[in-house]
Amino acid sequence: MNICVFLSAADLDDRYTRPAREFAELLGKGGHTLVWGGSDVGLMKVVADGVQEAGGRLVGISVDFLSSKTRAGADEMVIAKDLAERKALLLERADAIVIMVGGTGTLDEATEILELKKHGLHSKPVVLLNAAGFYDGLKEQFRRMEAEGFLPLPLNDLVFFAEEPVGALAYLEESLGTQ
Repeated sequence: MNICVFLSAADLDDRYTRPAREFAELLGKGGHTLVWGGSDVGLMKVVADGVQEAGGRLVGISVDFLSSKTRAGADEMVIAKDLAERKALLLERADAIVIMVGGTGTLDEATEILELKKHGLHSKPVVLLNAAGFYDGLKEQFRRMEAEGFLPLPLNDLVFFAEEPVGALAYLEESLGTQ
């Protein structure tokens, strides 16, 4: 399974790196491929290291202005011309999407993926890995959107909130029938 992970390139503390490391190890041991932004810094590096060390494959999709930060040891590295092309290629190469902690770039990627799914432009499972309650506020906002009629489909059909890495991967494997 090709799993796209959207996440921060920042260096973060253990409450965020621990779940990222755990998820990466599960991916690698499961023989899955990480499809990610290609950077070899911060949390992106933590996840890429974990997947690779556990035997998984790495497919990076970076963008020209970040090419100096790409991971040299990836199995494959694609350089997109801009962020829009990068997001499209990440989605195209993925069987499923996991959104980990991140800043505005991660939030941009997450909302675009969810908007495309809302409109039926993809049906891939999407998980928000809610490490240390990072997405509690967003989860509440999505619930309000659903309750007040802003979502044309049930929230559970749009995104799954996982509190732990094992739950995230179990949901994806069940959704794609790969257990």
